[in-house]
Formats: sequence, C-alpha cells, structure tokens
Amino acid sequence: MNSLRIAFVPLVRNTFDVPLAQEMIVQARRQLLAAGFELLEPSEPVSDIAAALKQAQYLAGEAIDLLLIFQATFADSSMAAALTEHCDVPIFLWAIPEPWTGGRLRLNSLCGINLAGHALTLRHRKYDYAYGLPQDPDVMKKIRAMAAAGQLNRRLKSARLGVVGEHPAGMDSCNLDEPQLKKVFGLQIARIDLSEVFARARSISGKSLEKTRAALDRQLDNLADLDQVPLQGTLSVYNALKEIASEKKLDGLAVRCWPEFFTEMGCAACGAMSMLSDGFGNCVPLPTSCEADINGTVTQLMLQWLSGSPAFGTDMVGVDVEKDRIALWHCGLAPLSMADPNVQAHGTIHSNRNVPLVFDFPLKAGTVTVARLSQASGSLRLVLGRGEMLAEPKPFSGTAGTLKLDLPASKFLNLLMHKGLEHHISVTYGDYVQELTAYAELINLPVILMQ
Repeated sequence: MNSLRIAFVPLVRNTFDVPLAQEMIVQARRQLLAAGFELLEPSEPVSDIAAALKQAQYLAGEAIDLLLIFQATFADSSMAAALTEHCDVPIFLWAIPEPWTGGRLRLNSLCGINLAGHALTLRHRKYDYAYGLPQDPDVMKKIRAMAAAGQLNRRLKSARLGVVGEHPAGMDSCNLDEPQLKKVFGLQIARIDLSEVFARARSISGKSLEKTRAALDRQLDNLADLDQVPLQGTLSVYNALKEIASEKKLDGLAVRCWPEFFTEMGCAACGAMSMLSDGFGNCVPLPTSCEADINGTVTQLMLQWLSGSPAFGTDMVGVDVEKDRIALWHCGLAPLSMADPNVQAHGTIHSNRNVPLVFDFPLKAGTVTVARLSQASGSLRLVLGRGEMLAEPKPFSGTAGTLKLDLPASKFLNLLMHKGLEHHISVTYGDYVQELTAYAELINLPVILMQ
C-alpha cells in the first residue's frame, strides 16, 4: 500500500477550553504520525468559516485519501460543511470524550460531530466517525480503514486493465461487462488480441529469454529437467505480456489462457501469469487472471493495492465439511512469493496438457483475505471473507493450499452454490476485511460477508 495521505483539520471555538483542545490536537497528531500517515494540515486550527473555506480551496488541489475533521471543541456545522462541500474523498469525524466531572463542559466535542454528521447526512454525504482518545488503537484502525478505502477508490478511478482474447465458452463467470466496471469503479479496459501476444512472444530476443531463465533458475531447482521448447515458449509469453502491459500502461491483465496457448504456442501460460502477478525480476506485480476473468483481475488488484503484496486467483475445488477445510487450487499460477518457505518450489507440466511451464508448491501458512467481485446477480457485489491458510500438505498437484475460513466450510459451500457465485476467488495474505468493507460502503457496492 502506498503511504496514506490524510488532511488533518482541527476545529476549535475560542469560547471553550482552548489549551485543552490544543493538547488534544498535539496528541492526535502525534498518534497519526506514529501510525505512519502523511498529514496535510493547516498551520493553525480552523476557527471560523473564512479559514474553513481557505483550507477547502487548498485541499481541492491535493491528492488526499481522507479528510479527517478533528473536533477539538464544539462548533456548529458551518465549518464542517464548508470543508466538505467540494470534497471528493472519504470524510471522517473525530470527537474526544472528556471526564464527567460535575464541573465545566470543557470541549463539548461530541456535540460538534453530531451536528456535522447531521449536516452531512442532509447533503447525502457519507462519513465515518470515532469517539475516542488519541491513544485508542481502535480509533487508528478505523482511520486507517477509511483512508485505505479512499486511496483504493482514487487509484481504481485511473486504473487500466487489459483483456487478452475472450473468455472460453461455458465460462460465463468470467464475462466482461465493461460499462458496469466503468460505472462502479471508473476503470478503463484495453482489449488485446491473442494474435498480438503470440506475434510478440515469437519475436522475444534470445538475450531476454536467457536473462529470464537465469533469474527463474535461482528460484526453481529443476528447469533443466523439463522439455526446453515449451519452457522457452512460456518464458517468451511472460516477456511478451510484460512488454505489452508496459507499453499500454496496464495495471493488470485477464488472459484467455486456453486452448490457444497450448495449440498455437505449444506451452502453458500459467507460469508466465504467475511471474507477472508476483512482480518477477523486481518488477511491480501485475495481477493476472486466467480464462480472461476480468472481475478476478479487478479483485486481485484491490487486494494487491491494499496488502502491498501479490494476490492469487484460484479455484475452490474441494470442501471437507467434517474437517472444516476448503481446498484451493489452480494449475500452477500462484505467485512464487506465496510458496511455503519450507518446501522447494518446482517447475512442472500442466496436469491436463502435459507441457510446461506451471509451478508446483503448497501455499504458505498465514492469515488471508479472500474476495471476489461477483456479477452472479446481474449487478456487481463484493464477496468477502477471512481465514487461515494451513500448514498442511497441498491437496492436489500444482499450486494449492488448504484454507480454514472464519465461516464454517458447510456454510461456505451453501453460499457458493445457493448464490450461484463464480468459480474463482482471490486471495492475499493479511487481514483487509475492514478496509474492503469501508471501500464497498464508500462506492455503494453491496457486500456478501463470509462470516
């Protein structure tokens, strides 16, 4: 995840306890900086409508992820309304509780965000809030989730994804609805012919292939044992897709991986897509899904941008209700960085087509976020859950792992089938459910929580 930029705007009314308010501002600012946020802030707390309008004008020209209005004391809603009138980022209202002493009400901060929240609601503006001291870790978590949602929203609006070919017949779950993706996320789609990829792959220089092969030999121990002609084909495909993505300024790819890569190129595309998704060779990871599954690529891109690490688009191929386990598998395109560090990753042949290059390794143990941008209902929804990838032998050859969701496996299976969900789901390591929930709320995207 890129550094989160927060506009931190304290509000103060001089008729309240200004020294205490200043102390709270200092503490809040200190906690935000310690949490790693980049702050844009006025030189002095905003205390009148003129200062609020000036700050709003300044922020309009800045790329920020969250507008945080810190209600250091009571103020009516006029300053909050002015700050947010032309603001196209998430809004967060923060009030400070104070001791019930029987004496003077020194800050009256809660009443301030109450008025601000009412004003924003009248204006049909969404916001979140916190009522807690600067040292409260739950406050920082809420702020981080909202800021991450704002950054994700901002980045997706300018994202550009490539779709190579059409999804295979019978794979309706991979259908591309370009107008809906543009409407909901703002992202752009570039269509790429398979013939363009094949022609580019056949023109890759021997020097580029040697460099790619040398780097891959440092991670896999058996490339010399594989059929070298199709292996070179996969490495050529990797370089071709990487070049095309760079030239077209793409943030992700959805590739029709069969049957043409087998019939026309004589190789598997899986290894190439794994390498792209992983950021192989110190490149920026380029989320790449198989079967031209564009919604899978969008999901992977969201997970990658939130986690700062690659995501894996996978099939759910088995459910063990008694053991409460789900088997995740795909032919061999999981990013190599997801491999169990205690098991040597190998290159191998595609299980059905018998040509390289696909990868073979179990997924490493750890907490994961699982998600899917689903269009099963005809409109887009986000399926979202959390679980643990277990340190168990992989259930099938290829890249595979055993998942224990927060949701019981039996209920997951019923959800999958009764909702008619897609056969692909995306996985990244770490817990980003709160951030994705905040993002979905921000853009009015319905959520199906797997919990």
